[in-house]
Amino acid sequence: MIFLNFKTYQESSGSKALSLVSIIEDVALSTQIKIIPVVQVIDLKEISASTKLEVWVQKIDPVSYGANTGSVLPEEVVGSGARGTFLNHSENKISDLNLLSETVKKAKEVDLKTLVFCSSLEELEKNKSLNPDFLAYEPPELIGGTISVASAQPEIIARAATVAKDAGVPLIIGAGINSREDVKKCLELGAVGVALSSAVIKSPNPRGILMDLTEGFK
Repeated sequence: MIFLNFKTYQESSGSKALSLVSIIEDVALSTQIKIIPVVQVIDLKEISASTKLEVWVQKIDPVSYGANTGSVLPEEVVGSGARGTFLNHSENKISDLNLLSETVKKAKEVDLKTLVFCSSLEELEKNKSLNPDFLAYEPPELIGGTISVASAQPEIIARAATVAKDAGVPLIIGAGINSREDVKKCLELGAVGVALSSAVIKSPNPRGILMDLTEGFK
């Protein structure tokens, strides 16, 4: 499986987000590889209505209806079509473990799947007890770069896979993933999928990049 983070890039916002989701759906259907667009809340409802894909959002907050100005309300995210959410991404860290735990619990209450990001093995060990649907290892120093975690840190991926397996939680790998070789290496080391963004979003040929990435699952 591939988690494709739309972030807040111009190429994946508004009408361009809808066009990108159409490409993703075509690739997913033709290759039978699960690809999950992880979109901005502002685009969620329109995107969910336009696709048969499972759509996730980039964050939620552990709140319910009430006086929570600026928060992302989990109940309304679900009502707008989301099936899951990223949590603790390196660009939106939840430094308090208790708060992260509350957010995972809130997601479960409203039937949202969760992927909890970890930037180190130590954080992975700490967060595995939260029992999310997925754990992700993504070293922030490699995010958006040309050197992938698959080539730079294969031994750490293998150790991360052991931690996740012992916890009974599937592992996702991110940071610099940009080719079928990267995907294949991550799977060989024990991951079930990858998370990426700019390699596809910023590409002049997102369909071509996605098609190449799916080859890594074969």
